[in-house]
Amino acid sequence: MIERKKWSHEELALALNLYCRLPFGRMHARNPSIIKLAEYMGRTPGAVAMKLVNFVALDATLSQRGLSGCSKLDREVWEEFITDETLFLRTEEVVEKVLPLDALSLSCYASDDAMAIVKVRRQQSFFRNMVVVNYGTKCCITGLAISDLLVASHIVPWKVDRENRLNPHNGLCLNSLHDRAFDKGFITIGSDYRVILSKVVLRNRSNAALLDFEGQRSVLPDKFMPSLDFLVYHNQKIFKG
Repeated sequence: MIERKKWSHEELALALNLYCRLPFGRMHARNPSIIKLAEYMGRTPGAVAMKLVNFVALDATLSQRGLSGCSKLDREVWEEFITDETLFLRTEEVVEKVLPLDALSLSCYASDDAMAIVKVRRQQSFFRNMVVVNYGTKCCITGLAISDLLVASHIVPWKVDRENRLNPHNGLCLNSLHDRAFDKGFITIGSDYRVILSKVVLRNRSNAALLDFEGQRSVLPDKFMPSLDFLVYHNQKIFKG
């Protein structure tokens, strides 16, 4: 009997990085990104695809479940990945080399500034890609599906909670207008995932672009449901009421 190769901490982190990027329908052994990552790891595409599906079982907010073979290390890496910027950056450096991602242009910055900007851009680019993909490249309020007009909005702001900057449960996919309104507290999403408008918006009927969606239930993502705790924070700390 051939002994299965155990997954290392770094391999699991790399697989989780890719899991966050892919919609469910693309987590299969024929996906070129899975094939390239498998080649880098010295594993079969089938093994990597199975690990990605396994991660689904660790997301308690999802009704659909993955395979049941998650290990203790799987769970540890899952928890660590979204709170440890160092682990994320290590995996992102590898993924940039293995997968065809756009290069960053930093020639106009000094070396120290460039390193800081690389870090922030990597984080923001990863978060945007992850959130937008999870919402099927559509605004969760309006359904707008023009990618260039979509924003990955942090529920708890980037500057407020460093540990949850990359947490996919802390993201909503919104169009540029509703992202701005959400960021400034003119709209929020309730614990029932319905849109709530502030009195400032409601008192002026000319705000039709926002008024039309009052009370509407927002579209939910394929994975990484928005955290109710984060939504409560936005309701209480940012929403203007």
